[in-house]
Amino acid sequence: MKNKIALSKTMGLIGLIAVLAIGSAMGQNDSKDFRDMRWKDVAVKMPEAWYASNEAKLVAENVLLTQKAIGGWEKNKPYHHPMDAGKKAAYLKTKDEIGATFDNDATITELRFLANVYSKTKDERYKQAFEKGINYILKAQYDNGGWPQFYPVRKGSVAYSGHITFNDDAMVNIMRFLKELLSDDPAFQSMQLSDSKKAKIQEAYDKGIACFLNTQIVVKGEPTAWCAQHDSVTLAPAKARSYELPSFSGSESVGIVLMLMEIENPSNEVKASINGAVKWFEDHSVGRLRVDTHTMPDGSKDRIVVEDKNAPLHWGRFYDLETEKIYFCDRDGIKKDSITEIGHERRNGYSWYTRAPEQMLEKYPEWKKRNGIN
Repeated sequence: MKNKIALSKTMGLIGLIAVLAIGSAMGQNDSKDFRDMRWKDVAVKMPEAWYASNEAKLVAENVLLTQKAIGGWEKNKPYHHPMDAGKKAAYLKTKDEIGATFDNDATITELRFLANVYSKTKDERYKQAFEKGINYILKAQYDNGGWPQFYPVRKGSVAYSGHITFNDDAMVNIMRFLKELLSDDPAFQSMQLSDSKKAKIQEAYDKGIACFLNTQIVVKGEPTAWCAQHDSVTLAPAKARSYELPSFSGSESVGIVLMLMEIENPSNEVKASINGAVKWFEDHSVGRLRVDTHTMPDGSKDRIVVEDKNAPLHWGRFYDLETEKIYFCDRDGIKKDSITEIGHERRNGYSWYTRAPEQMLEKYPEWKKRNGIN
């Protein structure tokens, strides 16, 4: 028992030293160790040397244990936390029972972590799990180039997870990861993927770009924005949860445009897609707003939207496909013109406004110049 306690203290010290080494760049409190951090940050933002540590190897054991038989992972799990025998048994029990997901950076985060640890340790188990995860990504892609949020696709009340999913940048994150796999990133280079595997990754990426172009909503012959999810067969804008109706997305569309802007020597179709999307966003700002949270007389919090000429421009999360006006929606699925018309729970529990297009509009002039567009 004393040895175990001593080991635990040593591990905590190593974690504390690692976090201190990150410094202000990580914005972490010096009193925290890596277990107090977000899993996403532990996976990719620890000091490079940490990924060779015994602590990283212990985390890697959790990542190996929790990988589904099909190759992916569940979402929102703190894989950097210790697991008791009960948790380990539960994960083993479900390895073959359900699929995995790309939602909330799941699967991509775990693969990035494995690449970081393998590059320092050369433990072949990490490489095998990594390649299994890559195969999962390739297998989950539709022939039309899109990816579902969850694979294998589920049925019933969560059938929307089978739509091509741009929501929360799910597909953009996959595409960015595939692009990085083909880059000179040292961690990915250490995996020494075969030429045939790289060719499959490139093909998947190219199909993904084609899917972006083919799902863009066209109005009167002009490309505009995208919906947060599109039907996996017809490619039409599709409904997800009851308040996430087919619409123009003021948030998810931005990630797609930014990715298209990264393409070197873009085709005329890609240029038209970007130009059309930017014009649509320029025409659809909902004005300069402050989105404030007020304390009500009963102590509860409520979101208030105020027009303010000194505030930044905002866009809607969703726009009606026919009127192209911002709308709000409660769990009853009925569109409303104002955020004040929906109930307290959805008004305060969802992001109805976004400033995401700012970044795209800022990059647009430089993109035009780089590609010789007047």
